[in-house]
Formats: sequence, structure tokens, C-alpha cells
Amino acid sequence: MTVDPSAPGPVVGLGREREVLTVALATHRHVVLEGPPGTGKSTLLRSVAAETGQDVVFVEGNAELTPARLVGQYDPAGVLAGGYVPENFVDGPLLTAMRGSGLLYLEELNRIPEETLNVLITVLTEGEIAVPRLGTVRATSGFRLIAAMNPFDAIGTARVGQAIADRMCRVVLGYQPEEAERAIVAGVTGAGSAPITLAVRLVRATREHRDLRTGSSVRGAIDLVLLLDGLLLMRGEELADGRETARDATHAALSGRIRVTEGVERTPEAVLDEILDEVWPVGSTPPDAAPGAPEGGPLGGGGSGKAPSPSAEAGTEQTTPRRDAASRRGPRSTGRREMQLRHQAFEQVSPEVGELDEDAFAGLMGADPDAAAALLADLATATDRELRSAARRLAARVFVQVGRVGATRARGTRRLVPTRRPEGDLDIDRTLDRWSGIWPPTAEDLVTRNWTGARRAVCLVVDRSGSMQGLGVAIAAVAAAGVVLAADERLQTGVLTFSDEVAVVQPLGRHRAAEDVVLELVGLRGHGKTDVAHALRAARRELSPATADERVVVLLSDCLPTAGDPPETALAGIDRLHVLCPLPSDEALDAARLLAARGGGRMEPVRSLTDLGPALTRLLG
Repeated sequence: MTVDPSAPGPVVGLGREREVLTVALATHRHVVLEGPPGTGKSTLLRSVAAETGQDVVFVEGNAELTPARLVGQYDPAGVLAGGYVPENFVDGPLLTAMRGSGLLYLEELNRIPEETLNVLITVLTEGEIAVPRLGTVRATSGFRLIAAMNPFDAIGTARVGQAIADRMCRVVLGYQPEEAERAIVAGVTGAGSAPITLAVRLVRATREHRDLRTGSSVRGAIDLVLLLDGLLLMRGEELADGRETARDATHAALSGRIRVTEGVERTPEAVLDEILDEVWPVGSTPPDAAPGAPEGGPLGGGGSGKAPSPSAEAGTEQTTPRRDAASRRGPRSTGRREMQLRHQAFEQVSPEVGELDEDAFAGLMGADPDAAAALLADLATATDRELRSAARRLAARVFVQVGRVGATRARGTRRLVPTRRPEGDLDIDRTLDRWSGIWPPTAEDLVTRNWTGARRAVCLVVDRSGSMQGLGVAIAAVAAAGVVLAADERLQTGVLTFSDEVAVVQPLGRHRAAEDVVLELVGLRGHGKTDVAHALRAARRELSPATADERVVVLLSDCLPTAGDPPETALAGIDRLHVLCPLPSDEALDAARLLAARGGGRMEPVRSLTDLGPALTRLLG
């Protein structure tokens, strides 16, 4: 326990988060700051505390933090000499902060034992704590609890109980935009723009690489710049001629900070070499940060780290691996004439420019749900701005309602399910379905049956390549709504979309309104190639941090790849793969059935919107 009097460092970006934290403290709220390492949680708190003139009592959260260490305890020697009197009680960090109008800052909240966290319940609710033999200690008016946690580290962590979470506000911090990260590195290192630009782009690329479960924080960029400048000076080189020196610095600064995805047989150094080749190709000059240069350099997109939020605003966490150019431009709009040619009921539902007759749509929905859903999905990209806006609002209500009907909750505590894990009883039928015919069968051919608990993590992966429009978009939106609505304490859910690139729509385990997910998905239009293997690896990376007994991918695709590796090579780390095959051809059915069998799951054809609810019930139930 320490009372930290040091001056706070500069806070770059995070303006909105700073405002929320300031107001939360001013209104007597307790707050948990959530985000990956290096996003400025401690710096932000120090800065706000310095503004208000409050002391900060820092406590490192770990499995050794007992209630006595947090609250305080009687000094044994003092008790022997004078008994259990208040003078012999040694305050722990909690009582120090409560008595001194300070901020108690608990780092790594999700590493603290449950019995220790339970001590805080009455403190958070009533502002007091009853200490045996000492009596009741009441907090002064300036006391606040601020906690921090990294939601993506699954080692040595546990879920924070609802009793604690319900008593705290939550502020999510994400990696900064590229410009802000360059400013942070410049402020710490004082280096020139060229090494800073190179370091920041290398670090940001580690957060989106398909073979990495965890990328580096901005601290990696700081270390990289300092090492690079030092090595260039020692070797008498300029940066333009020092690509091998940059490689040495990159290995030293970043190889210990990144984590290769389980099942990927690559070293961190090999992945870093690939990233360096993309950011700074051999024979070229280092990346330039000149004004107007596209953020993200040769990689494009400037994707950010593993956290979750679809927003691209400053300080907001993203887990989007990369968005291609078509995705950034947004969906192609559709004119009224094209709508008339596609949909017989268009003029009934939209008799005038800017008008959407919801009664007419409701009648069409009752008579022909598929035609109504396809029309509504196309209306959501209408050239007519007012019509497009009205259609999206209606789509959010309609598709979420359809998804709610189809969703179901898991029942029971444990059940016998097929998995691709090596332990358990052999499932002969499923093994024969996926067996290649070569004797003896390999481990990849075997499907076993194991008892599994109720905790599951499910990632829906939506194919947005090819001819994604109309009813296909509606099926995707309803499926996503159903998956998001199915989430509860035993089921974590997430949603990705993919073509030859992957984008995160709903980060795993993070709350996002189903209506918002639908609004994003109804803007999808098919473009790009179909890289199913890339999508499965991204889903595996999204699922890997989850605390769950079973990690499941539900793939909404025809499973006919036009790019990348064969899909079956990307199944490592996925316990079960189910396939929803929308509007299937015979070829798609065969491919989807084979891939689901290889993934230890099942294939459900979706030929109509009415097929989707029962299919989701069977897969999520």
C-alpha cells in the first residue's frame, strides 16, 4: 500500500472518458476502469486526482490480497501488551482511504479473491465497514473506490461478482488512435517523427494480426523507439539504412509483449518479421507520417486493439482486425427504380419519396415474411435519406423482435456434447463423418463426447462477401440479434463479419444493444473474396480469452472459400463449429455439412427467415 504523491503524466486523448470519471467522482460514484494494458488507466486517475487535490492509495490486486491486508489488523505485539484497543489497530489501505478522504485505487480487480471483494459490498453501499473488536468505521465524504481491470487476460483472473459490479460505474478505455499514440510516444521519448511513426505502426499491427491473441500496448512503441535510437547511434546508422537494426529493436521490444494464438506453430519473432515486412517492405523507405497520409500505413485501416467497441472515436477500444476499403466507404445506396424492379410490394410500402408505410409493411410481413425482410434490408440502403433512416429504425425493431422469438436460454448444469478435445469417449458416427479415410485416423479426425458445464462462449461469424443483399442481410441481422439476446451469465456472445477481411460488430462478452448490432448489419453489402479460414482464426482469437467450458463458433456462410487457406486448417482452438447455411445451393450444403462435421458441430440450412429461429434454438439451446 502506498500513497502516491507523484505528479501525473500527460493524458493524451481520452477526453470523454476523463469527463465521465470526473463527474462520477464528483457525484459520489465508485468506478471501475476497464481496458487492456497501456491505455492510460493509472495516468488518467492520477490526473483527475491531482485536479481535485485528493490522495490516491494504490493497492495491487492479486490472489494474496486477503481481507485483513485490505482492511487492516491488530498488531500482535501491541495486543499482547495492551489488548484490543484502537491504538493497536494498524489500518490497511481501505481504512486509510476511508478515514483520509482519499481515492482507493485497486489494480487488477478481477485477480482479487472473492472473499476479499465481499468486504467492499457494505463500503460501496453504505460507506461504512464493521471491523471486529474495532467497531464501525465510516468513510469521509471524499472517499471513492476506483478499480482497474484488464478484461482480456484470462490467466489468474475470475469473473467479478454481480454484487460488486452493480455498485460501480464502468468506464471502458481502449487504445488511442494512431495520431494520439504517436503523441504519447513523442512525449515520453522526445524522438523524431520517423522512428515514432515506424514504432507505432508496428505496435498497432500486432493488435490485428491473425496469428496473435494479444498485441502490444503503446509501452511497446516507447521501448521500441528508445532501443532503435540507441542502436542506430551505437552502429552509426541512419534510420533509412537501418532496417536490420529496426528488426533487432522490434524483437527486443515486442516479442515478450505479444502472445501467439494457441495452436499456431509460429514464434513471436517470426510474426514480428512478417509485420515488419508489411509495414516496411524490403528495399523501401521507412513509413512516412506526412500530413494526409492514410492512417495505418501499408497495412491500411489503422485498426486498433482487442477490446471491444465498434466506435472509432478517440480513446474507444476496438477489436476490429481490419476494415477493407469497401467497408470504410459504406454500403452502396439503392435507388427507387431499382427497388421497384426487385420488390413487387415496394410501392405499397413506400408510396412516396421519403415515406415508409409501417402498416403496409406489417401486412406484408404477415403474408410473406421473407419478401418483407428482404425489402426492409434493401430499404435500409436506399438512396432516399429519409426512407433509409425510417427503414433502419424499423429494421432495428423488427429484426430484434424476430431474433428474440428465436433465441432460447440454456437449461441444466452439465450435458454430454461432441468436442474435438482428445479426452472423453469416442463419438463413432461423427468421427466417421469427418474421417479422411487414411488409416490410422489422425487426432484431427477424432470427435469425442464429454460432459461440459453451462458456461459457454459463442461467436457468430457472418459472411459479408459475394451477393450479400436482401434476404441474406435480413437473415444475418436476425441471427445476430438472436445471438446477442441469448447472452446471459452462462453464455458470452460476440459477432464478427468477414469477406477477405474481418470486422468485429459485437465484441465477445461486451454488452451492446441488439438494436445497434442490427443497425450495423443491415448496412452490409457483399464485396470482397471469401476467406473462411481467416474468419475462423479471428473468431478463435476473440474466443480465447473467455472464461468458459466450451468455445463455440456459429458460421453463417455458404462455406465456399475463394481466398486463403482451407477452412479445416483453422479449427484449432475451437471446441465446436456450427454452420448456418443461408439460401443454400447443393454445393454449399455439401461444403457446409463437411466443415461442420470437421468442427464437431452441426449444419443447419436456412432457406427462409422462419427457419432461423428454430435453428438458433437448436444451436444455442
